[in-house]
Amino acid sequence: MPGGRLTQPERQQIALGMADGLAYAEIARRLDRPTSTITREVMRNGGPTAYRADLAHRATERRTHRRGQAATPRGAQVPSPAYGRDPQAVQEYEETFTTVLMASGMPKMMSRVLACLTLADAGSLTASELVQRLQVSPASISKAITFLDSQGLVRRERDERRRERYVVDDDVWYQSMIAAARSTAHIVETARQGVAVLVPGTPAATRLENIARFLDFVSESTARAAEQAREILHTKPGARSGDTTDEI
Repeated sequence: MPGGRLTQPERQQIALGMADGLAYAEIARRLDRPTSTITREVMRNGGPTAYRADLAHRATERRTHRRGQAATPRGAQVPSPAYGRDPQAVQEYEETFTTVLMASGMPKMMSRVLACLTLADAGSLTASELVQRLQVSPASISKAITFLDSQGLVRRERDERRRERYVVDDDVWYQSMIAAARSTAHIVETARQGVAVLVPGTPAATRLENIARFLDFVSESTARAAEQAREILHTKPGARSGDTTDEI
């Protein structure tokens, strides 16, 4: 399988594949590249509806040039690689993780911030640390955190220096799923209100009732699955009932 950066002819093949409605996996197969490479390439260069090979190639050249010319920001400390990790591999994986979050519908900056927090060993960073790591404005970080907080994907804490830290831990995805279930339940309630307005039995009212029944089932199933997964996966083996009973 070929390695290295995508070439301009490969980007043209990606653009042609997108125009033909091919899936990322099929384009990747034709180019003998990983599917994640194609997904990342498209999402960071306009997305599936706006990808252009020539613009993507020039953008990549500019990013490469900036990386080569970039100096360490004044006063910034470049962290040493932890646990013997390959810095380049970590950076590429962070880009892949960000791309997958974007493909799920999350905006780009929010995806970058969530990926950065998730891959930090501490599981938490301050606004200034995020600004330094992502090289973006404080306003961009603030907007991203506000969005992630509203989705239950980050938690705010104060450290010993009274600085606000943004935390991603094992519980945030549970909280996010519960928040999503509540949001879906609100749609269910609103849809059922519409049934009465549109008169039960009419085509539009029946459609709303079917929507409400479907989403109600999904909402309850999501919340129940999240509760069960949290109980099973986050319970320490020694804490389960019956494990500490002494027998003589």
